[in-house]
Amino acid sequence: MSQEDFKENTKLRIDSFVSQWLCVSKNQASQAIKNHCVCVNQKPCDKNGLMLKIGDCVEFVPLKQEATEIKCCFDEEIEVLFEDEEILVLNKPPHWVVHQAPSVKEATLVDYLKSKNFSLSTISGEERYGIVHRLDKQTSGAIAIAKTNHAHQALSEQLKTRAMGRYYLAIIDLPIKETMEVECFLGRNPNHRLKIAKLKSGGRYSKSTFVPLLSKQVSLIAAKLHTGRTHQIRAHLESVSRHIIGDTLYGKSDAYQTRLMLHAYLLYLIHPTTGQRIEIQAPLFGDMLGFLNNNFALEEVYEVINQEHFLHLFGDRV
Repeated sequence: MSQEDFKENTKLRIDSFVSQWLCVSKNQASQAIKNHCVCVNQKPCDKNGLMLKIGDCVEFVPLKQEATEIKCCFDEEIEVLFEDEEILVLNKPPHWVVHQAPSVKEATLVDYLKSKNFSLSTISGEERYGIVHRLDKQTSGAIAIAKTNHAHQALSEQLKTRAMGRYYLAIIDLPIKETMEVECFLGRNPNHRLKIAKLKSGGRYSKSTFVPLLSKQVSLIAAKLHTGRTHQIRAHLESVSRHIIGDTLYGKSDAYQTRLMLHAYLLYLIHPTTGQRIEIQAPLFGDMLGFLNNNFALEEVYEVINQEHFLHLFGDRV
């Protein structure tokens, strides 16, 4: 490590340095250190608070993927939307948890990927092999998986700069009359620990754009996120008294309970090797199509979600 690394910071924690160096979150950096993937002066480091000094040599040693027995039988095949040596894009079905957490008891998308022997990045540790970003359990649609650590670093940086992102489709209970932007600071709801809410003070800045597509008894809308906060679409809609069909947390507890009618429809990113922009569309699943068919003519639906028309509504191409 050279003196340049400390130009602005004469004292730097190892977890902060790894986060900046690999372009990953602080949590991911801490996980890498916990898994002994980081060496300082040729010795494994397991202390997130270690203070680096000028002249220290920091190395990243990728975690070796070990064959693990997956106890669940995966009857469902997940559609591959795009794959090459660097990245994999899947159309995640609803009801799939992306990665393990203390409260998760069922098999996850990561378990599925490992059972199919996909090559995956190791930066985020064993529980999150390949995972650069996530979708909530009930949300379906496009999700990008990093197959190499190079791709993981590149896509993580793109998430920060918004060079990578998604457009969503959602079915909501009340119409919005025209395109609207919602900007506010979001944080944990002080009255409900599971919810995120608009705060008068504190929280993190957030911004979303919502575009109306079709409206009758329910409404089909498109959403583009300019920031990536937890539950951002749901919290922003609640702030304008709208709720996604099937959202029993933010909406009505006695509402349609099959699943949240939210789909990550179009993913865009810059390919980490070629530098080309890629736009990948994730087809709607049968449950959401069926719900739309009960409320609109499918011809209308396909017309308004045509990719060119869809992007034109937002006045840009990302």
